[in-house]
Amino acid sequence: MNPAPADANSGLSGVVVVVLVNYLDAHRRWGWLRLMQGGSGLKGTPGLLFGKVMGSGNQGGFRLRPSSSHQGIVALFDQAENALAFLNGPIVAAFRDRAQQFWSGLLSVESARGSWDGHAWLRSALPSPLPELVQAEPQPQWLAALTRASIRPAKAMSFWKQAPAAEADLRRSPGCLLAMGLGEAPLLRQCTFSVWQDTASMLGYSMNGAHKRAIEQAYAKDYFSESMFVRMRMLQHRGHWPGPQATELDPVHG
Repeated sequence: MNPAPADANSGLSGVVVVVLVNYLDAHRRWGWLRLMQGGSGLKGTPGLLFGKVMGSGNQGGFRLRPSSSHQGIVALFDQAENALAFLNGPIVAAFRDRAQQFWSGLLSVESARGSWDGHAWLRSALPSPLPELVQAEPQPQWLAALTRASIRPAKAMSFWKQAPAAEADLRRSPGCLLAMGLGEAPLLRQCTFSVWQDTASMLGYSMNGAHKRAIEQAYAKDYFSESMFVRMRMLQHRGHWPGPQATELDPVHG
């Protein structure tokens, strides 16, 4: 779903919402139905510019085998007030009430390159000061990264051969607080979301090791028909989520 302006090459500016869910066993079927419904389940949400309901790999990782319980929402809203209304509204509550683990984040775009469904994301033009509902609550000084790609079918197996080593490096990277693999379609439309303590930690992973080799290979051999990388600042987060080193990402709010 992408209820955006008519110009398919237009840039979208707003604030980002990410929701991560690991469903209770009794609610996995409900989750699968939400995944099949996709972004159409977000239709009519005030201020929504872009929205995806996505699955994940086994145990929330970057694997070909899909998870039967892990899902995520990635959405872009025109302003913080509408994003907060969504986070506090019935759609997110329905996901949260059925989850054994739940996390949500409100983020501003610091920089972005590439596109998703033909749309670039622009730096967030947040008012100063921030809306009272955000400003009144503690704000972690964390960063987040979102990397997504549409993989050419003929290159899919080559791409996935790079994934295990890149994931292993990510999960042992100092400063990585959260990492989850998301996908719109098996094999071909993938997304990684991660949260970092600081810029140095984020760059240390992205510019070294298996991830750097995978990216160099991807661009040298033209793996992607479309890709996007977004760097974001955390404005607010809620809930608990296991960190890459089997630690719990501490909540700002319970």
